Amino acid sequence: MSLPQPATHHLAVEGGQIAYDDTGGPGPLVIGLPGMGDLRREYRRLRAPLQAAGYRVVTLDVRGFGDTDARWTDLSARAVGRDVQALVTHLQAGPAVVLGNSFAAGSALWAAHEAPDRVRAAVLLGPIVRDQPMPWAMRVLVRLGFAGPWRVAFWMSFWDRLFPQRRPADQAEARAALAANLREPGRMDALRQMASLSKADTEALLPHSRLPALVVMGSRDPDFADPPAEARWLRDALKAELLLVDGAGHYPHLDSPDEVAPAVIDFLRRVAPVPLSPVHGAGPRPAYNPSNA
Repeated sequence: MSLPQPATHHLAVEGGQIAYDDTGGPGPLVIGLPGMGDLRREYRRLRAPLQAAGYRVVTLDVRGFGDTDARWTDLSARAVGRDVQALVTHLQAGPAVVLGNSFAAGSALWAAHEAPDRVRAAVLLGPIVRDQPMPWAMRVLVRLGFAGPWRVAFWMSFWDRLFPQRRPADQAEARAALAANLREPGRMDALRQMASLSKADTEALLPHSRLPALVVMGSRDPDFADPPAEARWLRDALKAELLLVDGAGHYPHLDSPDEVAPAVIDFLRRVAPVPLSPVHGAGPRPAYNPSNA
């Protein structure tokens, strides 16, 4: 079950304004970053169980997309990481656990690297933190896809492929909202620029990371030639924990929330435990049950 989209707030950062929502509450802070070309609503199926488990959940539209400004001079993962730092400082609620999907997994790593006092751990969902080989024919196709008035349709066709087996019940609504956002001036230009950026600088961070991390990868993620191998490589590089979700695509938290949410909550309880309150007494909080979310 997902909650209605909460109210949108804005924060001025270097170069523009970012948009975010906030469940509020006194629990440890969890910040969700959507992947390239997507909206913060991609965390709609995690927000309710994380909030029920006692966490304050904030989701952010990254530079270029959603309700955040469309035009920026810097769209790198590192720049988005600086936005995370600014948001934690603004909320006065850190350190945070950062959830990063796709390219935004790199933003979580950059935020932790540059401000370890503001990021305590990360959950990396379908993470792309190094450059992936692309055949020349695919490079030509991508260049053509971004070149004309068909470019939103081109991207949405690619986005559809990221759900190879299972799709959320509200997929059509989410798809329409994303396509409408990408038709706004400047959005597709931001996407094209972001897609062209190398991730070599993020990959170079990995040997230096001491960040507690959970890697979550779908076994059928079409962004990788061998998703399980990519997941194990990143697990080993970060000395992280790993959840491989059988049959899931690039959005395991969307297409397999009943498996992903309990694993994320278990990780959160170990790296950012919720303080006990008189309501819950001295005992542990009950385990998350998807049927009650």
